[in-house]
Amino acid sequence: MTGDTDLSPARLRHARFAIAAVFCTHGAVTGSFATRIPWIQDHAQLGSGTLGLALAFPALGAALAMPLAGRINHRFGARTALRGLLCLWTLSLILPALAPNLVTLCAALFVYGATAGMSDVAMNALGVETENRLGRSIMSSLHGMWSVGALLGSAAGTVAAHLGADARPHHAVVALALTAVGLVAVRGVLDLKGDQEAEAPPHFTLPPRSALLIGAIGFCAVFAEGASLDWSAVYLRDVLHTDAGLAAASTTAFALTMALARLVGDRVVDRFGAVRTVRAGGVLATLGGVLVVVVRHPAGALAGFALIGLGIAVVVPLAFAAAGRSGPAPAQAIAGVATITYTSGLIAPSAIGAVADATSLVVSFGLVTLLAFALVLGAGVLRTKRAAGPADPANQDEPAPIGP
Repeated sequence: MTGDTDLSPARLRHARFAIAAVFCTHGAVTGSFATRIPWIQDHAQLGSGTLGLALAFPALGAALAMPLAGRINHRFGARTALRGLLCLWTLSLILPALAPNLVTLCAALFVYGATAGMSDVAMNALGVETENRLGRSIMSSLHGMWSVGALLGSAAGTVAAHLGADARPHHAVVALALTAVGLVAVRGVLDLKGDQEAEAPPHFTLPPRSALLIGAIGFCAVFAEGASLDWSAVYLRDVLHTDAGLAAASTTAFALTMALARLVGDRVVDRFGAVRTVRAGGVLATLGGVLVVVVRHPAGALAGFALIGLGIAVVVPLAFAAAGRSGPAPAQAIAGVATITYTSGLIAPSAIGAVADATSLVVSFGLVTLLAFALVLGAGVLRTKRAAGPADPANQDEPAPIGP
């Protein structure tokens, strides 16, 4: 990678804050959308099954578009590519609320997923490059900023839902505001460019074998995340019969615990190691899933979604870090894990809807609970070492020693 010639500590700190703001902006779009899904469902007159079908289209859009992100980065450079892709993502928030029926909602969500996937890959790749140049772990805190954005977006959505606001003007205003914020933030990220004489990345490539097991762990965590973000409000409304405001608050509780855990995640991993951290998180997420399924009271469900968010918070950042050290082609491994994990989050809502239509939402979150327990069993695949560079306990499987 070439580009920025100023890699002084001050410049790198500024770049870190800038990419953190990008993550925050990206998360705010997701949070804004998730809290208004019940409104969109009612507006398009959809049942659980047809809503689940519509929510499969972001996964389809992302799966088809994400492999293009590498070529766009190579062609335009990291900063320019991120600027364009992030703007497309923020503006795509306008589309789903405008859809009056299933067909138009599927088309809107296809575009929503395609722009989400490409911008997500671009910002994570730039986040990893920034981390490499800083020489210390920042990915957990970057994903924490994504969760802060999701929290802010879902909090605003909760207020809008409580007031009975129409989602169309709500999402239009939010989309325009986030586009402006994103444009300002991208100005400060590292301006990295690939070797233009090198061969462009392929349109599509399978992830290397070394990344598959790591991707499977990420799959479990992101499935739980996508299910909780998109269906927690529907769960409280339809299963526990709460009002729209309290239902939307479940998404906020989930996003809040994820944000807090990710913001302090780097320190926790430094102290206990990646494997132990993910294992403990899996226990918490499993307990949260049990509360959601078993305790038929809004307070129990809110606590359950909060624990799920806390338990899965640092899994994806650690999966990206482990992928980068898992073989001779770190960029390909990171892209492979990103595709597996991100597609999981987009598949999860439709899978939850399909299971709910065949059985019930309670059974759907039983599946989420089983996947959370899989984190406890599979955390050992994150036991990898940094191949080069300064020692960093956050990237190792054992905690750092205490004392001299």
